[in-house]
Amino acid sequence: MQISTREKNILIVAGIVLVVFASTRLFPALNAIYQSRADSIESVQLDIEREQRLIANTASWRERRVAVESQRSELQAQIFSGETVPIIEANIQRALSQYARDSSITVSSTRLAERLESDGWLLVSQEMSFRTDDAANTVTFLQKLETSVPRLQVSDFSLSRNRNQYTGSITVVSFARNISPATTVATRR
Repeated sequence: MQISTREKNILIVAGIVLVVFASTRLFPALNAIYQSRADSIESVQLDIEREQRLIANTASWRERRVAVESQRSELQAQIFSGETVPIIEANIQRALSQYARDSSITVSSTRLAERLESDGWLLVSQEMSFRTDDAANTVTFLQKLETSVPRLQVSDFSLSRNRNQYTGSITVVSFARNISPATTVATRR
């Protein structure tokens, strides 16, 4: 069977239409599928790399967490607590007096505590006058304050000698946290 020229021309035109159709419709569709698959593979590879980094960093994050929790508990032990501001002030005064007695220092007088409140924090300043027969007792007293828990920080200190006795005054400050506004009173001065 022989194909006529006219049939050849029709087949050539059909081939050209097929090639045009394939190049305008089929190849872009195949290219889109290929690109989508390549993007999907790249996304999976990035996810794998990220997961591997997270796994590698897990140990360091655990160490950081333990360090932060330890530091938090240490800092929490440094501050005073109580239901109300007067209770916190009384706890600070009691601790200061106890450290003085433990150091063989006699408390002459204590002033009313001064307080300053800001953003849920309370700064309490407590002044105390004292006397002792031995200057070494004041060193012991200051050492006890330096290692006190909760922390009593010395902000002012004076010591003088009168005959066989030493007299002095000390002001310590300490902090408290989470004081409810309903239980606080205006700052005293």
